[in-house]
Order: sequence, then structure tokens, then C-alpha cells
Amino acid sequence: MDEAGFRGYFAPRLDPLRRTAYLMCGDWHTADDVVSTVVVRMFRDWDRISRVENLDAYVRRAVVNGWLDERRRPWRRERPVPELPVRAAPAAQGAVTDRLSLAAHLAALPPRRRAVIVLRYYCDLSVEETARVLECTEGTVKSQTARALATLRASMTGVPDLVCEG
Repeated sequence: MDEAGFRGYFAPRLDPLRRTAYLMCGDWHTADDVVSTVVVRMFRDWDRISRVENLDAYVRRAVVNGWLDERRRPWRRERPVPELPVRAAPAAQGAVTDRLSLAAHLAALPPRRRAVIVLRYYCDLSVEETARVLECTEGTVKSQTARALATLRASMTGVPDLVCEG
């Protein structure tokens, strides 16, 4: 077992993998669970996995699969209530509010469409790469992207532009 190679590979990639998982699930704790599960599975079979031709794509696919598996678990079917009994202090204005607003709209998308948007626009994958990760056709990626963007546009009417000026 090449433990040093495993640590060397995953040490700089844990934060980006966690952010990718967060964008898909919208919850930091679930993102941590997904990435932890994937890392443990990778460690168990590292000798075989480390010889994969495109290791980054393999790991990214494992995170997507891990998240989709996590969604199927019975305890993940619980849904939060719209309002907590005790309210926290209001969020700061500006970038944090914009990110939270965008994350809420992203969370409203169905899982596959959310995965397509995250892979295409956050991970900056091409249509072909996204199709390989999701194991579907390029046409499916294009149609899911178009539908997801249409849903986001429709749901974000009245939301100020999130584009930085300057």
C-alpha cells in the first residue's frame, strides 16, 4: 500500500472535492460525509485506483456517485422545516447573501440537473467530459443544462445580478 502516494494525491484535492460536493448537495455536513466516504473507499483500493489513466476524472466521478448514493439513503429523505424555532442573526449583506441566494436556487434543481450545472460551470468540464462523468450522452448533458438554466432564470427573476463590477 502506497500510503504516502495516497496522502500526496488527496491532500491538495480535499477542499476542491468538498466544495464540489457542497455545490451538488447544498449542505457542508453532507458534503463532508460524501467526500469522507469516497476517500475511505479510494484508500481501500488505492493500489488499483492509482493506476487509472485520468485519476482526477475518476475521483470526481466517485464524488458524484457518492452524492447520488447518499441521496438514496433513508435518513436523507428527511426534509428541513421552512423556519427554525429560534432565528439566527440576519446574514450580512453583499457577497454572502448573493451566494446563499444562488445556493438556494441551485438546491431547488433536481439532482441530475444540479450535477450537470456544477460539473459544467463550477468544475469547468466540457459537454463531453460531463457526459463521461455522468455516464450519459452528450445530448442528455445539453438538454439537462438547458432545462436547468431555464429553471434558474425563471426562479431568479428579481434577483440582482451577481456579476462583480469593476
